[in-house]
Amino acid sequence: MESLRKLLAQDEPLIIAGPCSAETETQVLETARQIATNKKVKLFRAGVWKPRTRPNNFEGNGEMALPWLQKVKAETGLPTTVEVANAEHVDLALKYGVDVLWIGARSVVNPFSVQEIADALRGVDIPVMIKNPVTPDMELWVGAIERIAHAGISDIVAIHRGFSSFDKTQYRNQPKWSMPIEFRRRMPDVPMICDPSHIAGNTLLLFHVAQTALNLDMKGLMIETHINPREALSDARQQITPEELSQMLATLVYTKIAASESEANILESLRERIDKVDRHLIEILAERMDAVKKIGEFKRDNQVTVLQMGRWNEIVNNRIWLGKSLGLQEETVKKFLDLLHIESIQLQQGVVNGTAREE
Repeated sequence: MESLRKLLAQDEPLIIAGPCSAETETQVLETARQIATNKKVKLFRAGVWKPRTRPNNFEGNGEMALPWLQKVKAETGLPTTVEVANAEHVDLALKYGVDVLWIGARSVVNPFSVQEIADALRGVDIPVMIKNPVTPDMELWVGAIERIAHAGISDIVAIHRGFSSFDKTQYRNQPKWSMPIEFRRRMPDVPMICDPSHIAGNTLLLFHVAQTALNLDMKGLMIETHINPREALSDARQQITPEELSQMLATLVYTKIAASESEANILESLRERIDKVDRHLIEILAERMDAVKKIGEFKRDNQVTVLQMGRWNEIVNNRIWLGKSLGLQEETVKKFLDLLHIESIQLQQGVVNGTAREE
């Protein structure tokens, strides 16, 4: 098959589709046949080994399912991809001609597991996709990419699939969009796609998450697709039918980076405006922190407590009101103020304790 990087460089996003689990040969082949009628789909996915939280749940059919994927490729022409979690999985996937491997979120949290997979891949030329860890730990994600790269794999793609959290939200896994954005800043040469199925956790949110990912210039989508989702042995709520997949792909707006000269000129003008505002913001921030430092010196000399909640509550209420009057979201203003307050308290404590850094 073409390298993943070449597929991701095309005008439209790379679409990967298939069931959460390869349950039966009939289910796999019929799902693949229906998916293959949509030429936007370039890769067929299926879970062969399923890491489950609790025992006695369906954990996949293992090696028995791999010949089914061979039949999918032979009949439909779709390349195949499976998740691997250890060296044995890698060896079996390669033995049965799987085209692309992916490392799941549960494996990425364990550097020993990732290193075992990397060692099994030495000397192998195959694309590898790496999901973010279940926890929002950037170093684990970057480290997994580095381990696979050090094994000699050059065709590597990151997958954003959201993060587990104790907080109850509408998502199965919180998207925390700032994390994939920061990842791409740190590793700009590693393409990224999104797994909206695992972020959403249900089909009602699937389109919204997928469109958001495309709006953020992610290069593809991995969408769980099953001929009969209600009867699925795993993750039934987040899977859609091949027909629903086609409807969604036809509805998604495939955003692009501005290419024409007129678009580029407009963007450049707006970006210059942002650059100017940002410089002004930094200058104002420096001025504010200088005032904070002088307040810290006053509190030190006059034995005044650093934290004064009455004053802070007054600032929060006043600034939020001002922000809302200017069309800003209350949550945005509150986050900004909280960050400022933390920095201000730390600076004043440093002044009072005699540990403030000299500029």
